[in-house]
Amino acid sequence: MSDSDGKKTLGLRGSRPGSVKQSFSHGRTKNVVVETKRKRVVVPKPGAAKPGGGAAQGPVGGDPSKRPAGISEAELERRMKALANAKAREAEEAAQREADEKARAADRERRREEAEAKEREEREREEALKAKAEEEARKKREAEAAERAAAAPAADPAAAPGPVPAGGAPRKTTDRERDTRKEARPKGGKGARDEGRRSGKLTLNQALRGGDGGRQKSLAAMKRKQERARQKAMGGPVEREKVVRDVQVPEAIMVSELANRMSEKVADVVKALMQNGIMATQTQTIDADTAELIVEEFGHNVVRVSDADVEDVIDAVEDKAEDLKSRPPVVTVMGHVDHGKTSLLDAIRNARVVAGEAGGITQHIGAYQVQTDGGNLLSFLDTPGHAAFTSMRARGAQVTDIVILVVAADDAVMPQTVEAIAHAKAAEVPMIVAINKIDLPAANPDKVRTDLLQHEVIVEKLSGEVQDVEVSAQTGQGLGELLEAVALQAEILELKANPDRPAAGAVIEAQLDVGRGPVATVLVQNGTLKQGDIFVVGEQWGKVRALINDQGDRVKEAGPSVPVEVLGLNGTPEAGDVLNVVETEAQAREIADYRANLAKEKRAAAGAATTLEQLMAKAKEDENVTEMPIVVKTDVQGSAEAIVQAMEKIGNEEVRVRVLHSGVGAITETDVGLAEASDAPVFGFNVRANTPARNSANQKGVEIRYYSVIYDLVDDVKAAASGLLSAEVRENFIGYAEIKEVFKVSGVGRVAGCLVTEGVARRSAGVRLLRDNVVIHEGTLKTLKRFKDEVPEVQSGQECGMAFENYEDIREGDIIEIFEREEVERTLA
Repeated sequence: MSDSDGKKTLGLRGSRPGSVKQSFSHGRTKNVVVETKRKRVVVPKPGAAKPGGGAAQGPVGGDPSKRPAGISEAELERRMKALANAKAREAEEAAQREADEKARAADRERRREEAEAKEREEREREEALKAKAEEEARKKREAEAAERAAAAPAADPAAAPGPVPAGGAPRKTTDRERDTRKEARPKGGKGARDEGRRSGKLTLNQALRGGDGGRQKSLAAMKRKQERARQKAMGGPVEREKVVRDVQVPEAIMVSELANRMSEKVADVVKALMQNGIMATQTQTIDADTAELIVEEFGHNVVRVSDADVEDVIDAVEDKAEDLKSRPPVVTVMGHVDHGKTSLLDAIRNARVVAGEAGGITQHIGAYQVQTDGGNLLSFLDTPGHAAFTSMRARGAQVTDIVILVVAADDAVMPQTVEAIAHAKAAEVPMIVAINKIDLPAANPDKVRTDLLQHEVIVEKLSGEVQDVEVSAQTGQGLGELLEAVALQAEILELKANPDRPAAGAVIEAQLDVGRGPVATVLVQNGTLKQGDIFVVGEQWGKVRALINDQGDRVKEAGPSVPVEVLGLNGTPEAGDVLNVVETEAQAREIADYRANLAKEKRAAAGAATTLEQLMAKAKEDENVTEMPIVVKTDVQGSAEAIVQAMEKIGNEEVRVRVLHSGVGAITETDVGLAEASDAPVFGFNVRANTPARNSANQKGVEIRYYSVIYDLVDDVKAAASGLLSAEVRENFIGYAEIKEVFKVSGVGRVAGCLVTEGVARRSAGVRLLRDNVVIHEGTLKTLKRFKDEVPEVQSGQECGMAFENYEDIREGDIIEIFEREEVERTLA
């Protein structure tokens, strides 16, 4: 045989099934491999790359043995085509986004130029008006100077000494002459200087005389006067110019005060409120959003001010480029539970963290710093993989630079793996896939790579951009390659921070230590945190008493990307709170108090019904729902947050779990008192009750349960809540009987002579009387007899006598339906 190009090809007639195999390169057929009993021949396909031509191998190369098990050649070729189509679509979308961005940039540039031109015209107009006003003022001053110069010579004859009397003695100067001489005295002496200094001030005599010695009009008043004169000269209506003011709007403001700040009539403001559907008088208070709407309607500028302005002392410093220095990357390890995240980190750190966790399951965020063989520093965050710790994983993704996604080679992609991928994409951070447990016999890394395709994670071996490394935490295989991949990714990111500024960081975890008080694990993100710094974090504040690194050693300061434990807080902050260094203790206390009051108001608003309809709906909902109150105390804040979130998910429309109180630290008498008042159990997660609390619990009969694994706590609460559900009643039909004849028996009443047509008739069962397939009575049997004997049951095909309890309207041909009820215990899903 020969093809159209004249090349000889090998006949495949005698080949056995499965002997023809194809290799792929980016979804295109490269050649045909024909295997016979004697030899293996490679026949190039038309248009295929020649051997040695440098064609890139596909995801499975040219060797069919490396193709993932269970995937046919056609399926693999279809997947490669789908991958190529996805890449083409991605390129088209990127081009479209780039074109849209260019159009938006051009639009912004055009708007900016228009704004600049308008601002330039406004500035020129104002300068022209100012120059005109200055010219008029100058002419006025010259006219006044000319009038004073003309008045001076006229006063000189009066100031000259009078004629000497004939007797030769000089005449005394009268008071009138002295006053006239003083007024005619030339300017320029000390009196002139004082008069010039006070010329712009209004004295009491000037005010009483009502002369023109008052203050001059402002430039704005002169402009308004000129504008009114111009409009009057043009014959138009003289309207006062609208003065646009900057109106400060707080969180709540009285209507009259708002009108006063806008310099508008109160009646006009009330009218504007009514036009917007708000019936308010001048003494009522409106919120900031409504006030902003009214201010904009009157044409003024809104300046929102609130109690939150106290936080303005927290510097939002823009770092200069020359102050930025390289910092270590923050790497977060994420993945499904029991996929080996902590064990992998232990192998990198040469530590045994997982041995200290209850059940071998990570239930806290751990922060560590590792120095590689190359001298590079890496900061690691180890997140839990259990489903209850969603918020912890989200927190880890928000403060990180690089995410290591750990997937077990023998387990592939699991639910928390998908969730970790979503968190990493939401945080827009690069991802490195670590395929762990590669040393196990059941390991299948190709299946992991293929499963990741479903979630748009394309690794480098499948022509993607995501790095993937096969590792083993037990044998240490691939750890060097993993660290190299992290270092390479960090080098591409060019991570920098300014260490010479007040510190800012994020709380990774917080706990209440018995000997040390509130302790927070903080990851410094910018600046340098030093011993003695005053800081505010969430609703708490403090002064750094000590800094402890991940090795347990005390340090004097911590720079960017360094995790440390901070001692010196006045309370336990929430995990995820931002830490900021401030200048004084008063500022820190003021900001913390404001945040605490704000959080208190939010909690009160969330739990309160504001309208009558909401009150009635809440009362009806509480009437139909059975609540199970609990008190939760944990060792760290992150665990308390995770447990509360897990408790909120337990329940349905009939039963729900209500967390009365959750906190950090040992169980105290206060917790026992709260539980006793609400008839609630107390759950301690990795904490214990102190002696007074135990004695109080024994006296009051309050149950205290201790847990170290979150699985057990959630399951026990779910089982307890399931016990509050009402039992489900089910009906089982056990038989049917037909009334053949009706008898009247003295002392008993009407008795139905029946034939059991199906099933069995029992004395203790419930019955329904059907007439023309319509239920006309439901009740119980008063008697069930066979012949003259009372029997407990009658089998199918036998005759019997039945009498209903308190019902005698029975007729021949009616059907009796016999059923039994059973109660089934319900459980929460």
